[in-house]
This record gives sequence, C-alpha cells and structure tokens, in this order.
Amino acid sequence: MKLSDIPNQFDVVVVGAGAAGLYTTLCLPESLSVGLITKETVTLSASDWAQGGIAAAVSPEDSPKLHIEDTLKAGAGLCDLQAVEFLAEQAPSCIQSLVNLGVAFDRHGNSLALTLEAAHSRHRVLHAADTTGREVTTTLTAQVLRRQNIQVIQQALALSLWIEPNTGQCQGISLFYQGQVTWLRAGAVVLATGGGGQVFAQTTNPAVSTGDGVAIAWRAGAILRDLEFVQFHPTALFKPGRFLISEAVRGEGAHLVDDQGRRFAFDYDPAGELAPRDVVSRAIFSHLQNTAEDLATAHVWLDMRPIPDDKIRLRFPNIMKICQHWGIDVFTQPVPVAPAAHYWMGGIVADLQNRTNIPGLYAVGETASTGVHGANRLASNSLLECIVFGTQTAGLQQQVLHQSPISASALLTESVNCVFSANEWQDQRVFLEDVRENLPRVVWQSAGICREETTLEEAIATITSWQKNFADLPLSQFLQGLSPGEVANFNLVDIDKFLRLWAETQNLLDVGYLILKSAAFRTESRGGHYRLDYPQSDPNWQVHTMIQNHHWWKSSVSVIS
Repeated sequence: MKLSDIPNQFDVVVVGAGAAGLYTTLCLPESLSVGLITKETVTLSASDWAQGGIAAAVSPEDSPKLHIEDTLKAGAGLCDLQAVEFLAEQAPSCIQSLVNLGVAFDRHGNSLALTLEAAHSRHRVLHAADTTGREVTTTLTAQVLRRQNIQVIQQALALSLWIEPNTGQCQGISLFYQGQVTWLRAGAVVLATGGGGQVFAQTTNPAVSTGDGVAIAWRAGAILRDLEFVQFHPTALFKPGRFLISEAVRGEGAHLVDDQGRRFAFDYDPAGELAPRDVVSRAIFSHLQNTAEDLATAHVWLDMRPIPDDKIRLRFPNIMKICQHWGIDVFTQPVPVAPAAHYWMGGIVADLQNRTNIPGLYAVGETASTGVHGANRLASNSLLECIVFGTQTAGLQQQVLHQSPISASALLTESVNCVFSANEWQDQRVFLEDVRENLPRVVWQSAGICREETTLEEAIATITSWQKNFADLPLSQFLQGLSPGEVANFNLVDIDKFLRLWAETQNLLDVGYLILKSAAFRTESRGGHYRLDYPQSDPNWQVHTMIQNHHWWKSSVSVIS
C-alpha cells in the first residue's frame, strides 16, 4: 500500500497484529475507521507461535471458581482478584465466540477436546493440535481482512506516541513506513505489541518481540507495573531458534530426565515435571549447575516415549516435524531442552476496560498489566487474556465519540530531510549492531532465571551507558527533534532496515533497563523473579512494583472482590 493511500486520520489505531490486536480490532463497531499497524505481516506474531492452547472452564467437571483458584495460586500473591474473576468468568463465552468465528479447536466427538497443563487442577486447555495460536490468529486475520472499515498497514513501525502537550491526551502515533516518518491522528490508540523476549539471549519469542509497546508507552509517561516478572519456559528445544516444546507434552505424560536418564525434577518439587514453570525452570538450572561443566552448552532431556505414538502424531505433529528437522526422532530419542525467556507478566498498567493513565491510550494482551497473571502466569491464560480483554471496547468507543473534531489545518504536514554522509550512517550502524548483539547477553546473564544484586547493578551501569550513547547518535537527535506533522525523508537506500534497527535497539535498551532496575528493586524471590541473595518470598513484598518515568514505588494488590 502506498503511503499516499493511507489516511492521516483514523478513529482508532491498533498497533500489533497478534491475537490481542486482531480480536480488539474485530470487536470495534464497523462504524469506526480503524488502522491496524504491524511491523511485519499479519501472519507473524508471538500468538502465532503459541502451541499449548487456551484455558477455559467449559467442562462439566470444571468451573470458573476452580480456574480462578489455579490462577491465583500460580500468581504467587500478586494477582488482582477482580481481574482474575473477570478473566475466568468471561472465558467460556469468549471460547464460544471464537468457535462462532470459525476457530477449529480439536474435538472428542461433539465435545471440545481438553488437555491438562501444569498447575491446572482440571483438564481445561482447548487446543488445535500443537498450533493453537496459529489456528486462532489465522481465523482472526481472515475476519479482519473482510472488514471494510479496517485498513491493515503492514511492515510499518510505530515510533512514538503523539501526546497533546496541553491536555496530556494521546492523539495518534508517529510511524515509519516506506522510507518516511509520518504521523497518524487517532481518537484512540491501542498498544497490542506483545512481549519483549528478544531482550534475552535465550527466548522462545519471534524476532518481532522487542518490547515496543511498553518502551513507547514508558517514554510517553505511562505507568508500568511488575516488569521484573519474566516467565522462563523450561522446555525450549536446545537448537538455534529455541523452538518451544509445549507444556502440554508434559501434561500428556512426557518425562524430564538428565544425562543418566533420571527424573530429577522430583528432587526440587513433589509435582515433578508438572510443577509451575518457574519451579521447573529453576530445577533445570539448579540441576545443570550441579552436574554440568559448561552451562552455556548444558541441557537436559524431554522424553516423549511414555506418550503413545498415535497420541504424539495427533496432538504434536508440529513438534514432531521440527524435531525431525533437527534429526531427532521423538518416538525413539529424548529431546534436548533448556529454559528460555517466554512470557512477560508485567507491562503497561491497564484496567478492565484496557485504559491506561494516559487519556486515549489503551493496552491489551502481553503488552498490558491487567493483574490477571500476578508474579507467574498460569499456562494457557495468555491467549485467553487477549480474547477476554479484546472484547472490552465500550470505553474506547466512548472516547472516540467524545473527541473534538480535528481541523483540516491541524492535519497539514511539512517535509524535512535527514541527510548524513556515508561515513556517518556507517558509524551509527556499527554502534547499533554492536549494542543489539551484546544487550541480550548482558540481560540474560544478569536478569535470567537467577539474579543477584552485584550482576544486576553492573548490567544497569552498562545499559545506562549505552542509552546515553544511543541518545547522542545524530539520527536519535534528528528523530527526537521532529515536531508532530513533520514528515521525515532520508538519504539512505536501505533506510527501512536501518530505521528498524534503530527503533528496536532503542526499545530493547529501554526494556532491558526497566527489567534490570525492577529486578534490583524487588529484594525477594517470588514467581518468575528469583534472587540468589534473597531466595525467600517476603510478606512485605506482596506488592506491585510500579514505574513511571524514572521513579519506582510499591503499590498494594487488590485482593478483595
């Protein structure tokens, strides 16, 4: 789509085309004009990679009450009860809406097939083989593309929020698209950009997961919460790309074993392989520390042979195929696995209507912190959160309807040119590529599965230095000096790749800094956050970590219905 074909004004702009962005877009009335922005295509997101499924109490043996209890237990005292109740109670009707849209969940006869995952007390995880996320996003994408009021803008990069200086209201975004920085006005902006797994050297997230929404919102003054809580999935395939081996594999009977073939997970928790993800990840990490010579190349094994062959073929065809690609026959060989960063529990503080502290700005899905996950997300609640909260657009619609009309003069644009010499472009590229390569290693080593003050403080100092050097780059100075309405042009042939490198590096630097500072701030261990120097949970820390700008503080947890 040509830049000239894109309107410079929408009723709503949604940034991100995973399950959260797609479903939110579909839930908006067709009377509103919607711009759906994605920096890749509508077929590439972390949701698309989700294997295990989506949790909902739809079985006669289950209930939302039990789903609530399991979610609260996994969240280690930091879930917001009202948000969890809302999530679990809305889940069955949201599943029905997905079925009505055409999502083909697996079935047993006429009933939806349900599997068990770690820390669930009932079989309540719906699935479509082992590619549930792909089935959901593919179906939602097809529905979005049918809607006349939705304009999908692909391979476009959101750079910053457009905040009205007098009112503090979000009134659009700046966007890099087809070689230019331009501006889109909107009555409301929804951030649904997913997580930030790429800030870690080992992650199951796709390359697009660079924490864009959280970083963009933070720089605009949004309040963030609980960024230290990162879920490390215990069983990522120990091959390049860290393909996730779904928790459902262990739910169906696979065993974790060490080099001697021993099921070591029971040494660390009575539930063994089916303990919560953070417990299993630390069990693997601790076991490797005690038994492996080189932690960088160490791994354990996931033995799928206890699962009947027919069930593997039916439930896990994609896992089977990926392992086959690496020369692993899951029917006769155990699979090498190790933990990797998987899901970010923290995010932009958002209420049950997805509202943030910035008027006109909303956040949905992994980008948001609604209070449903607490310190550790219950398996398969993430896709569910995208759908349940994606339906909550009533407040957003009211926001758009009460917007004052924008005058034609306010939409006028002015063109400016960014011109650097070949050497200036090259020097900046070298710096950006160096930071992009080294940042994930620093964050993984200091804020990975186990953390402590000394390494956290060293990493904070390193990243703070990189942030300062980044801000001093000529391109940073130019872009940060742009006024709303100024369209920027560049004298560089491959500017698309360069601008993406610049923007993602900035976002990763910011989220790396925020995670490290939050991890240093919380002097206890809880959920996905484990401190070697503070290995126990502390009742005084049963509070949220809150952040705005460069200010950190504690806030109580809402535990009363």
